[in-house]
Amino acid sequence: MKIVNNIALILNIIGGINWGLIGLFKFDLVAWICGGQDSVFARIIYCIVGLAAIWCISLLFNGRTAEKD
Repeated sequence: MKIVNNIALILNIIGGINWGLIGLFKFDLVAWICGGQDSVFARIIYCIVGLAAIWCISLLFNGRTAEKD
């Protein structure tokens, strides 16, 4: 489970950086890399990052971090 937890945390960091870029500069890095927000690849990345966030919610409520496993 440590690997899954670490992957989820990395994906959340990527998502957080992307949201920071959107908030500060109105620049969506994922959309830029994938050819726009409506591209299939960008939507897949957004979904994967969202699922990783849901996974990290379970880490929060279990009182566990990726390093304890």
